[in-house]
Amino acid sequence: MKLIALIALFLCLVLKVSAQQGYAVKGSVTDSMATYKLVNTTITVLNQQDSTLVKFGRADAEGNFSLATLRPGKFILLVTYPGYADYAEDFTLDTAHAVKDFGSLNMILKSTLLNDVIIKGKIAAIKMKGDTTEFNAGSFTVRPNARVEDLLQQLPGIQVDKDGKITAQGQTVTKVLVDGDEFFGDDPTLVTKNLRADMVDKVQLYDKKSDQAVFTGIDDDKTEKTINLKLKEDKKKGYFGKIDAGAGTDDFYGLQGMFNVFKAKQKFSVYSTLANTGKTGLSWQDSRKYNSGTTVEFSDDGGMMITMGGRGDELESYDGRYNNEGIPLARTGGLHYDTKWNKDKQSLNTNYKIGSLGVKGTKNTLTQNNLPDGILNSNSDQNFDNYIFRQKLDLSYFANLDSVSTLKISVDGTLKNSETNSEFNSSSTKAGIGLLNTSERNLSNDGKDQLFNMSALYTLKFKKPRRTFSANMSYSLTKNSSAGFLNSVNTFFNETGGQDSVSHINQYKTNDGINSVLNTNLTYTEPLSKSLALVFNYGLGFNNGTSDRKSFNQAGSGRYDLLDTLYSNDYELNQLTNQLGAVFNYKKNKTTINFGTKATAVRFNQYDVYHDRNFDRNFINWSPQASYLLKISQQATFRFAYNGNNTQPQLSDIQPIRVNTDPLNITIGNKDLNPSFSNRFNLNYNSYKVLSEQGLYIGASFGFTGNAIVSNMTTDAAGKNTYQSINLSSKTPKNFNFYFGGDRKIKSLDLRIGLGLNAYGNTAYNYINKALNEAESYNFSGSFSVSRWDAKKYSFNIRIEPGYNTSQSSLQQQVNNNGWNLNSRAGFTLFLPAKFQLNTDADYQFTAATASFDNNFERTIWNASIRKKFFKEENLTLEIKGNDLLNQNTGQSRSAWSNRIIQNSYTTIRRYFMFSVIWDFNKMGGSVNK
Repeated sequence: MKLIALIALFLCLVLKVSAQQGYAVKGSVTDSMATYKLVNTTITVLNQQDSTLVKFGRADAEGNFSLATLRPGKFILLVTYPGYADYAEDFTLDTAHAVKDFGSLNMILKSTLLNDVIIKGKIAAIKMKGDTTEFNAGSFTVRPNARVEDLLQQLPGIQVDKDGKITAQGQTVTKVLVDGDEFFGDDPTLVTKNLRADMVDKVQLYDKKSDQAVFTGIDDDKTEKTINLKLKEDKKKGYFGKIDAGAGTDDFYGLQGMFNVFKAKQKFSVYSTLANTGKTGLSWQDSRKYNSGTTVEFSDDGGMMITMGGRGDELESYDGRYNNEGIPLARTGGLHYDTKWNKDKQSLNTNYKIGSLGVKGTKNTLTQNNLPDGILNSNSDQNFDNYIFRQKLDLSYFANLDSVSTLKISVDGTLKNSETNSEFNSSSTKAGIGLLNTSERNLSNDGKDQLFNMSALYTLKFKKPRRTFSANMSYSLTKNSSAGFLNSVNTFFNETGGQDSVSHINQYKTNDGINSVLNTNLTYTEPLSKSLALVFNYGLGFNNGTSDRKSFNQAGSGRYDLLDTLYSNDYELNQLTNQLGAVFNYKKNKTTINFGTKATAVRFNQYDVYHDRNFDRNFINWSPQASYLLKISQQATFRFAYNGNNTQPQLSDIQPIRVNTDPLNITIGNKDLNPSFSNRFNLNYNSYKVLSEQGLYIGASFGFTGNAIVSNMTTDAAGKNTYQSINLSSKTPKNFNFYFGGDRKIKSLDLRIGLGLNAYGNTAYNYINKALNEAESYNFSGSFSVSRWDAKKYSFNIRIEPGYNTSQSSLQQQVNNNGWNLNSRAGFTLFLPAKFQLNTDADYQFTAATASFDNNFERTIWNASIRKKFFKEENLTLEIKGNDLLNQNTGQSRSAWSNRIIQNSYTTIRRYFMFSVIWDFNKMGGSVNK
């Protein structure tokens, strides 16, 4: 019996091997003219599902090929030969078609590649070069005079929304470079919306590392998702530009123009915008570049904190951000010039921007404050009129000093003038008591800001490989000066509803601040072995700041010359830091590991000028770090990282002054604040399969903070709130974030689909009337998208994002802000005969009622336009556009922070119709289009 069983097993194996040997592919390869055989052509068989390699071989001396011992299934045949366009074809092997004969395959020279072959060759339009994904722009069809933005929308793994925001492989793209250089600084939309798609040869997508990391080869966790546009050589000489002018109903208008001259290694560009439609033409929201008084950071409680003018009250200088609140009027312009010389060993890049932005509007704010003994509800109406004028000049110079050393110097300066005028009418009520107070306020403020930044990086490579030295120095100087008036009438009521008291405030306020920061850092890398290196660094830093805030009451003479010492203070904070650190770097094969720490000795010298008091303190800050990177394949990476760091209290937090620009919400500084310590863990997995155009992105993070800086709030019987920042040692705020995203191309339907899941939440703490409040906020959302693009017929995209939010305070658990929301967007473009084009898009938003706010919010913003193009080059366009056709663009937002839940409603741009003329002109590389 055992012998029979062994014979049977042997026969089964023989039959299986025979069956496998029966599946094969064969054919021959010649050039397109069939004049000679393409010897040694590479023949590759790939899985259709995941593009993994099945088998490969080469054509013989006669150009014939045969690959046997294949299994049944769906595959891709990829044929490549130097100088010829790649050939790719899907095929299936099964019992009915065990052998696939491709016959004679005629390969075509790239120089004579026809349009129909370009479409066939799309599968070979993407290459992976190390950490860079490179797209061949010529393999993607766009319409005449299309912009880079239109090209990017067709690239696998890249999405561009209606505002020009670019997302690539699940991450936001923050830089768009042209031939490796910045173009108008860090404003990606100026490139994507104005540069012509037909000028681009390659689109490179990668994570741009810091200059220090690029030099040492050791990751410092400072990366930016970046797109680099490599221009065609024949498109680097000539000029091109665009003018877009439109006039509409209700006095809406828009005028935007850009002119560019390229000549070999030089680029010169100029642009200008004049519009009141929300088109600014400049990243006004990039406050980090234009306003040192505005910072955006993640707070200790896990939320996002936006601080303007150092303290965040309404009297500070207007920072110039436009978030679709109000009606804007933008006047902007800019110049750009960059060049390279001395065999590209030296380069210069400079930009100048100038512009103004005025915003007028109204805003209503409903605030629910959860207190230990009840709920305080506030209602505030605001009329605002803000204006800002600013100009910025930046310059960057790079030089290869010799074969082993480089020098990079960057300088920029900004001048800003702002004017703000606001009128407030507010009231506060408390459940079971009724009306507590009313307030009428008028605020006006004129501000002037001056910013200067400079940095220099020197690098040196020694004879021993991977032994390096670098020196980095940065200096910044900021001067802020503002002056304005506060007029306020505040009425307080007793429990019976009768008027209890009235307070009048009529003050003239000034605020003068200077902040200078000098940091130096020396870094030395020493290779310990082929795989292990040690990085030493030493840094010395000086941070000196002064803040002189004065409030003057009006005297009998009518002049504001009576100093109110309760709301005035002159304070200095000087910091000296010494940092010493060591980081080990292990890199072998597909694995990279970093671990180490930095220790910083910080000396605080605080000086209260008014009271002639010195307060000296010393801290030791630790910055441990560790990361693990695994390059699973050329298209897939896994990364885990830990970072710990101290957060120092700022001058605006510790200055012992009462700020009463909102008399019902007083802020007090705390000179005794200590640093907090944050721990953060990050995990990421990215995978992108080029041939199947399938991407998968997974990420998670978790953080917690010790000795967190939190708010200590006191509310009196009249509803007046007083805030002060304190350290919390008894509890640990926590936050987390998770995202999952995937997209792939369904080739049979020529559709691209995407799926996504997101979840984030935080647990925050603060004190209210000496009671510790625990606030928990969570958000869960999903997304589904589908899109298709046909440059000759139509294109469409649909995205649906349902979500659920929870927000609850431990003080009043029965009143929460839990509810559903839905956001969805859709766009459709139809290319009609006679060069007509129909465009329409809609944005639907729904926010359900909650226990805190009993109203549903729902709106649909529908836009549509019809275009007619003229001339053979289609470079003249007439457009009629309707904005917000349903007239539903009512602005509203909800947010939760600590014990407060806030709902904002504001005016914004609504329905109008506009007629526009768009003219594209160019003379590039010998072609003329004007």
